[in-house]
Amino acid sequence: MRRFVVESESGAGVIVRNDDCTLALEMPRADILRVRILCHDETPVPSWVIVESAQAAQAAPRISQSDDVVTCATDCLIAELALATGALSVRDINGHPILLDADDAPFHERGAGFTIRKHLTPELAIFGLGDKPGRLNRRGRSFVNWNTDSYAFQEGQDPLYKDIPFFIGHESGRSFGVFLDNTWRTRFDFGSAEEDVLEFGATGGPIDYYVMAGPTAADVLQAYAFLTGTPPLPPKWALGYQQSRYSYKTADEAIGIARRLREERIPADVMWFDLHLLDQNRSFTVDTKAFPDFPTLVQDLHGLGFAAVVITDFQIAQVEEGYAPYRGGYEQDAFVRRQDGSVYVAQSWGGPSVFPDFSHEPSRLFWGGLYSGLVEIGVNGFWNDMNEPALFSDGGTFAKDVVHRIDTFGGIRQGTHAEMHNVYGMLNGRATYGGLRRLRPESRPFVMMRATYAGGHRYAITWTGDNLSTWNHLRLSTPMLLSLGLGGFSFAAVNLGGFVGTPSPELLTRWLQVGAFNPIAINHSDLMTPMQEPWVHGEPHLTRRRAAIEARYRLMPYLYTLAEETSRTGLPMMRPLFVEFPQAASGYPLDLEAGSQFMLGRALLIAPEPFGEMPENYTVILPPGTWYDYWTGIRLDETVPAKLTGNSGTSTTLGADDAHAPRAVTVSPDPDVIAVFARGGTIVPHHDTIQHTGERPQGPLRLDIYAAAECIGTLYDDDGMSIEPAAMLRLHVRANFADGHFRIVIAPREGSFAPWWTEIAITIHGLSTFGGLDDGGNADFDTGRRRLSLIVADRAEETVIEGMGNL
Repeated sequence: MRRFVVESESGAGVIVRNDDCTLALEMPRADILRVRILCHDETPVPSWVIVESAQAAQAAPRISQSDDVVTCATDCLIAELALATGALSVRDINGHPILLDADDAPFHERGAGFTIRKHLTPELAIFGLGDKPGRLNRRGRSFVNWNTDSYAFQEGQDPLYKDIPFFIGHESGRSFGVFLDNTWRTRFDFGSAEEDVLEFGATGGPIDYYVMAGPTAADVLQAYAFLTGTPPLPPKWALGYQQSRYSYKTADEAIGIARRLREERIPADVMWFDLHLLDQNRSFTVDTKAFPDFPTLVQDLHGLGFAAVVITDFQIAQVEEGYAPYRGGYEQDAFVRRQDGSVYVAQSWGGPSVFPDFSHEPSRLFWGGLYSGLVEIGVNGFWNDMNEPALFSDGGTFAKDVVHRIDTFGGIRQGTHAEMHNVYGMLNGRATYGGLRRLRPESRPFVMMRATYAGGHRYAITWTGDNLSTWNHLRLSTPMLLSLGLGGFSFAAVNLGGFVGTPSPELLTRWLQVGAFNPIAINHSDLMTPMQEPWVHGEPHLTRRRAAIEARYRLMPYLYTLAEETSRTGLPMMRPLFVEFPQAASGYPLDLEAGSQFMLGRALLIAPEPFGEMPENYTVILPPGTWYDYWTGIRLDETVPAKLTGNSGTSTTLGADDAHAPRAVTVSPDPDVIAVFARGGTIVPHHDTIQHTGERPQGPLRLDIYAAAECIGTLYDDDGMSIEPAAMLRLHVRANFADGHFRIVIAPREGSFAPWWTEIAITIHGLSTFGGLDDGGNADFDTGRRRLSLIVADRAEETVIEGMGNL
C-alpha cells in the first residue's frame, strides 16, 4: 500500500489518500468511528440503513498529525492511521486496544470485493450477526450473509434468512461493536481460518464500516441504535399471545379457533391468516368460497378481542384479467426487469409471478397502496413472507441478470441483484410499513417480515423462520432471539412448538412456557402437521399451557414498559447476561456457561433446563446480587459459587471478587413452570389476569418489590395503538431498606393518560422482620415467606410509605 497524505480535515474527521484510494476517518458521535474507503474513483452510495440524523452528525474530533501518523480523537476513543501503510488502530481514551489492523494495510482487494483483517485477542468473545442457529458466542466460526429461504433449517446451517452485519466483541467486562454497511454477500471469520485474526469482507460494494467504542455492551447497543434507529413501539396487542397455522382453511375453522380460545379461558390477542385465505395464493385477494364474508369475519374477531393478521407475499401473479395488483403494477412500471429490459417473471406461490422493485420509491408507493382494501375492512396487521426473495424457479431466488432501479443522490442508478439481494426483504417491509402509515396515519403499523437487513427493525418485527419441532430447536430459540435483539430486532419471535414436524406433548408445553417470556409469542405450525393449539393433548398440558400464557398477561405492564424502553433506547427486551452484568466474574460473559438463560429486561432471569428431553437436575448461574424465586417470592439464600466448565469436565470457580462473583443454584425441572428468578433491587409491575390486552384489568396495580438496599422500578402505559399518543403515563417507584427501616416512594405520575387502577397493591419480598407502618396503617406480614403486603390508594401526586423492618 502506497503512502497516504492528508487531503482535508473537517468537523466530521479527516480524509487521507494515495494513488490507489481515498480513506476517510469520520466521527458522527464521540464514541463512534466511521471508516470509509473509496478505490479506483468509486462514487459514494447512500446507505439503506443509517438514519439521517446520524448521517449529518459530526463529533468534531481533535485531529493531529506527525510524520508517521494521523490521529482522530474524542473523549471516548482514539483512532490512529499509519501514513506509510494505512494500517488503523482504534483504542479507548485510556489507550486500551479496541480494534487493531492485523496487517500493514487497511484492507485487501479480493477480485471485485475486499477483506478487512483485524487482530483477535485470545479471550475475546463475539456476539451478533442476527439469528445464526448455534451457540451465542460466534468465536471460532465463520459465517456468510446471503438471505436464503431455509425451510427446516438445522443447527449450524448458514446462511439463513437475514443479513445483520453487526457484531459485539466482549472481553474482561469491556465491549465494542462493528457494523459493516454493505448489502452484498458478506462473510465474517472470527478466528476460524486463523485463530488470532478477525476477518470480514464482501464480494463487492463499498468499504464502509463503523466501530463503536463502548465500553459496555449497553453503550454499544445504544450507539448502534443511534446509527440505525430504534424499533417503533408496536401496538400493545402484539405483545399478547398469537395463534397461527399454515393454514386455517375456512372462515368457520378460524372463528372456531378464536371462540375456543375464549371458551378455554386461554388469553390471546391475534389470529393469523396464511395462504389458504387467498384466492389461488395471490396476494391481496380472498378465497370467497372458503371465506365468503371476510370483512364480517374480521369484525367478529374484533368483537372477541382479536386482531387479524394477513399474509401478503411480495409476489404478484402474472394474471392479465381480474387481478388489479398485476395490471396496476405493470402500468406503473413497478416491477423488476432483466438486463435486456423485459419484466422478470419467475415461479412462486401464485404461479408465474412478477416482483416489485422495492429499491425504487414509486414502486414502494405502489406496493403500499395495495393494502387499502384490507385496511378498510379492519385487518390489523400484515405478514411479508418469502422475501429473501425466495422463488420456486431460477435456483430459488432472483436470476443474476435481474436489475434494480436505485434511488440515489438526486437521481436513479441501475444496480445488480448481487447488490440488492440482501436488502430486498427489508425494503419490502419498508414499503409495507410506509403504506400503512399513509393509510392509517394515527395508528401503529404491525408488519412481520422473514428476511431483512440491518435497520429493518424500523419497519417490522421478525421471526426466525421455519424451525423444527424438536428439543434442539427449543434450545436454539434462545440464542437466536438474543442475537436478533443485539442486532436491533428486539421485537422478534420463534414458531412456538416448532413449525416443521410434530412436537411431543411435553415439548409443546415447555416451548409455550419458555415462549411466554419471549418478546413476541406466536404459535405457528406447518401444513399437514397435527394441530398445535394449546388444548391439544388434553390435561394436564392444557392447564400448564394456560397458566404460562396467563403469567405472560399478568406481566403485561412490565412487558409494555420494556417495549417502550426499547423504542427509546434500542436496548432489547430479551438480553444476554453479559449486557446486564458486564463486570460479573471479572468480566467473563456468563452466557458462555448459561446457554439456556436470558434476562427479560433488567429484573427477570429466565432459566429453563438446557436439555428438556432429559429432565434432570441442572445448575442455574445467578449473576452477582440477590435473587428471588419469581413464582414463590422467596429469596435464594442457599447458593454456591458458580463454576466455569473446562476441558474434560473440569471446573474452576467463576470470579474471585465477591462483589462480582456469580453464584449457582441447583434446580429440579418442574413440569408446571420453568425456572424464573427476580433480581433483588427491582420493582416489577403486574395486574390480574386478562383475556386480551383490550380488556380493562380488574383490581389494583400490583408492584412486587424484590428487596435489596435500593430498589427501582418503572411503569409506562398509553392507549396501546396511537403513533403519537395524545396522553401517556409514566410511573417511577423506588424503595430503600437500611437500619431496620424502609421507605417506598411512588413518584408523581408523569403524563395525563388515565390509569386503569384506583389502588396499588404493594408486596415486599425478602423482609425478615416487620415492626409496623409509620402511619399505623394496615399491612399483612407472612413470616414464613418473608412477605409484606399492603394496599394504598392511587394518587397523582407523590405517595410515601414508611415502616420498620429488616432484610
